[in-house]
Amino acid sequence: MLFDQISNDIKEAMKARDKVRLETLRNIKKVFLEAKTAPGANDTLEDADAMKILAKLAKQGKESAATFVQQNRQDLADAELAQVSVIEAYLPKPMTEEEIEAAVKEIIAQTGAAGMKDMGKVMGVASKQMAGKADGRIISGIVKKLLA
Repeated sequence: MLFDQISNDIKEAMKARDKVRLETLRNIKKVFLEAKTAPGANDTLEDADAMKILAKLAKQGKESAATFVQQNRQDLADAELAQVSVIEAYLPKPMTEEEIEAAVKEIIAQTGAAGMKDMGKVMGVASKQMAGKADGRIISGIVKKLLA
């Protein structure tokens, strides 16, 4: 499980005295623990949910880094991006637009979608299948293009 892997990697980062990795992994574990103890979570965290959390943390880190760059604080941006790289090591490799388009074409064929009225049906399946591997806006754009 991803939760256990993060816990083990915290120990490894401590032994290696890798401050950035250690701080990032501790933050991930804190967010995972919050998710596990949330109402209705039954003290479990599925890997799929953990991946969504990691993707969200990576996205937030990139957005923070962009803000720091705008404020001429490259030092803070670099620190954020260093943490993002630690987080991204746990995420699956992002899909290319060609891979997303091929997957969406397959989903359209499976669902029998015939036009824009079926976009919700296609997006529901696509979002589940590509969770953590593709940005929702890119998926949405490709679905619109293919259904139009």
